[in-house]
Amino acid sequence: MPYELSNKLVIGLASSALFDLDESDAIFRTDGPEVYRAFQRDNQHLPLKTGVAFPFIKRLLSLNELNPENPPIEVVLLSRNSPDTGLRVMESIKHYGLGITRAVFLRGRTPHSYIPVFNISLFLSANEIDVNQAITAGYPAGHVMHSNIVDDVEDNELRIAFDFDGVLADDEAETIFQKTSDIRMFHKHETDQVDVAHNPGPLKEFLEKISLIQKMEEQRAAEEPSYVQKLRISIVTARCAPSHERVINTMRTWGINVDEAFFLGGIEKKKVLEQLRPHIFFDDQKLHLEPTVNILPSVHIPFGISNTLPD
Repeated sequence: MPYELSNKLVIGLASSALFDLDESDAIFRTDGPEVYRAFQRDNQHLPLKTGVAFPFIKRLLSLNELNPENPPIEVVLLSRNSPDTGLRVMESIKHYGLGITRAVFLRGRTPHSYIPVFNISLFLSANEIDVNQAITAGYPAGHVMHSNIVDDVEDNELRIAFDFDGVLADDEAETIFQKTSDIRMFHKHETDQVDVAHNPGPLKEFLEKISLIQKMEEQRAAEEPSYVQKLRISIVTARCAPSHERVINTMRTWGINVDEAFFLGGIEKKKVLEQLRPHIFFDDQKLHLEPTVNILPSVHIPFGISNTLPD
């Protein structure tokens, strides 16, 4: 019987998101593919340094302990490397003890067409072009922005934070604000539509599936009082009252409960995120991500009107 992915949370992951490839990429750009291939072969057994998404992926995969016989989470490597040069990536995955066994090596070709093949709910890459192509094709993808985050290995929680508009929901409401710059019109629109759930954004399916993992943890905790839940899900949005109510009603319609919601009304997100310390934060506006890249793993979702307006 073939291995079924439809009932799992599947993450597609470029090696550039999981590991620090700065040295390797510099060799490829400066000296060309043959020198790069020789370098990767010579260093095949030297583990790559961990990258921006590593803390998130490591903690996410640890949640497979909830059901070891039928793990709820699958991570598939989607790499532009060739099978030859990609062997170092797989050796590094083995070195760090990550439960990633499935990989696709495309030798320079764009990976986004394989997102539906593997039923992927989120594709992460440090290659901005690949992410833009995926979003344009209607697939859920995020650009992992460069940073030098040091992981706290003693921290066993997994904290995931999302912006709302343009990430979990589509950009319908954001479009009202961006086109008018009138906060009163925005609030009126959201108040008039308060009982109408937002249309899904690019990461809604990912949120749904991570919410199912959260429910598995809640059940485990109910059965085993000593079990400490790892997963915490937060929304951090520039919305404030009265537009907050439609967000909450949308979550109810979707059947999703988040642990925290921050309706900041223009307060800088960085201050909240410094305290929250998520292991990954998704936002559709680089304006909100640029202050956060040096304090936490930050992912740009290049979706909607905020990414089509001229700078």
